[in-house]
Amino acid sequence: MSGRDPIRAINLGWPALAARLCVCLLVLSATMLSGPASGALKDESKRVVILHSFGRDFRPWGHYAKAIREQLDRLSPWQLDIQDHSLITARSSDENPEPAFVAYLNTLNSGHAADIVISIGAPAANFVQRNRARVFAATPLVLTAVEQRRIQSSSLSDNDAPVAVAHDFPRSFETILRVLPGTKRIVVINGASPNEKFWLGELRKEAALLGDKVEFVWYDDLSFQDILKKCAALPPDTAIFWHLMNVDATGVVYEGDAALQQLHAVSNAPIFSYDDGFFGKEIVGGPMHSVIDLSRLTANVAIRILGGEKPSDIRPPALGYADPKFDWREMRRWGISESNLPAGSVVMFRQPGIWEEYIWQISLIASVILIQGALIGGLLHERRRRHLAEVESRQRLAELAHLNRYSAVGELTASVAHELNQPLGAILTNAETAELMLKGASPDIDEVREILADIRRDDERASEVIRRLRGVLKKTPYEMKYIDLNETVRQVIGFVTAMAHGRNIVLKCGTTSADLNVKGDAVQLQQVVLNLIINAMDAISEAEAKEREISVTTNLSGASAEIRISDTGPGIATSDLKNVFDPFFTTKPQGMGMGLAIVRTIVEAHHGQISAANQSSGGALFTIRLPIARGRSTST
Repeated sequence: MSGRDPIRAINLGWPALAARLCVCLLVLSATMLSGPASGALKDESKRVVILHSFGRDFRPWGHYAKAIREQLDRLSPWQLDIQDHSLITARSSDENPEPAFVAYLNTLNSGHAADIVISIGAPAANFVQRNRARVFAATPLVLTAVEQRRIQSSSLSDNDAPVAVAHDFPRSFETILRVLPGTKRIVVINGASPNEKFWLGELRKEAALLGDKVEFVWYDDLSFQDILKKCAALPPDTAIFWHLMNVDATGVVYEGDAALQQLHAVSNAPIFSYDDGFFGKEIVGGPMHSVIDLSRLTANVAIRILGGEKPSDIRPPALGYADPKFDWREMRRWGISESNLPAGSVVMFRQPGIWEEYIWQISLIASVILIQGALIGGLLHERRRRHLAEVESRQRLAELAHLNRYSAVGELTASVAHELNQPLGAILTNAETAELMLKGASPDIDEVREILADIRRDDERASEVIRRLRGVLKKTPYEMKYIDLNETVRQVIGFVTAMAHGRNIVLKCGTTSADLNVKGDAVQLQQVVLNLIINAMDAISEAEAKEREISVTTNLSGASAEIRISDTGPGIATSDLKNVFDPFFTTKPQGMGMGLAIVRTIVEAHHGQISAANQSSGGALFTIRLPIARGRSTST
């Protein structure tokens, strides 16, 4: 008998509750009697004889015997010597071996009489009652796992305590019709031993009460193998009621689970029964006798008798069926709906679905996914905000840089005017000369052509100055392109050369022959170089340096392009070196302190670095490092 494993209960009824309360009271009384047992009682031994009707392995009585043993061991305050004996006469109607079996039992008990005998099943109970005077004459007897109709009440002595059950086959049949409403026939499986023949008659009488509701089919005159063949080909709307199959019509004995397992393997109809000694693998279920309840009650009665109570004073009422219980696996196999189960039913062996079996794992995974989703969503939102902030920052940087370029160009006004005056003055002079020559009687056309060529050259020179000025002043969006850093530096040098000359400053430029391809905004990088050169000019102009010189060089250093701008001015105060790039920090009386801050911001926006230092020979040195764009051309 499988242990009770209820998954779902439906409204326990009052009769079942009252029966269980009776059992609990008996358990409590036995426990109270055994409670004060001392170590001395443990040293005392009680001999218990268990008399089996067919054998220890015959269902359902084998399950009762096993459970009774377990309950006795749990409740007994004494050491128990339990002996098992089995009838052989119960398998056939031949009574000849019975005297020999009586003699065998008397021999075993001659030296040390049993303190109590527990008979399992009706054949064993009837055997003891028939032979009470010849065997176990003065020994208390507990008759258990026997239906009340099989107990000979007139033969009970004061030393007999029946623990009986009450079958209710009509209820079993009604349950089948309720669980499977379309059932048209019920096949009854029953053996051919004397005990089974008795129950065949009882089954037929009780089945007759439902004759107008369902057809009953009886296979009691067939061998079990023939029964299997018929059950493998049953018509639809058929159910099987399993009663007993200890001995079939041909005399073949079936022990243990063999018969029921064979039937379950071939049957094309659901199997029901009346005793949960058969429950757990093969049958659908229904209202059945409880092995646990009856075994617990039997053990309690035995302990009370061993404790000194009279058996005639301990005769509990027969136990009826326990609450209906059903095997969820068989219900699924035969398509039985839980809505058809009787009230108070218990569904066992339910296999949990993936949500039930892995609820914690699924919940954990779902939580992790939700958390990850929230984090990813938050990161994406933050990434978008950061991107928008970067775009806005670049726009603000471009606007601030544009204003800074206007400020720088303002300082170049004199130099720009000087650069423009020279070509414009030359154009005017050449134009006047050409006009005078054309007024002559025979102008020299070749010389006029030379004058026009000079005018075109000076015009292009003035246009180049204006183009460079417009390139610095134009407001363009921040745009990263692949550019030649050497050419960028040379363009700035061409723009400030006149200014340096006007301030009596020597401006030197040396660009490396290596390709310095970087990714950046050409206008902003020009502004970086321009700001640093103008700062150097201001530093030299304020000092009385013997050599007024600014040097701009480019170089390839590892994976970086370098621009080094140095001067021969007074240098930077040591205490100011760490602050020169801070916003609003300036050493100029009229300075705003934004030029070098903008320079650093532009360089860092190009993933570069800028540093300031003092040269050992005097003057300041600014070094710009920008990452080289490997394998890309400036036209990309």
